[in-house]
Amino acid sequence: MPGKILIVDDEVHIRMLLEQTLEELEEDHGVEILSASNGEEGLRLIREHRPDVVFLDIMMPKLNGYEVCQRVKEDGETSACNIVLLTAKGQEVDRKQGLEMGASRYMTKPFDPDEVLKVARDLLDIPE
Repeated sequence: MPGKILIVDDEVHIRMLLEQTLEELEEDHGVEILSASNGEEGLRLIREHRPDVVFLDIMMPKLNGYEVCQRVKEDGETSACNIVLLTAKGQEVDRKQGLEMGASRYMTKPFDPDEVLKVARDLLDIPE
């Protein structure tokens, strides 16, 4: 069953790199890839499209990733969404806060594209 992935990051080159990284899931498995450039837009797309996985930056304009994660997890209609916080904030306190907000995973930038692909496959239940 193909799923949907949403990429939410205010840096265009990060969004493009993530899209390229996840492209094989789109081509080989029919996974739909969406993207947003800020937290407000990301939250709107989560509510509209109900993605299975969201790769979410923390430091963004309008709404930060923690706020988006918290709102998604508090909403019964979106709470099943898997959120992967993908951020430059690598301190343990940041990781702990992200996981406490309900994130499924916490990854730091710079990220390994193979690891991102592995996490997406795992959360979408797509075998290697």
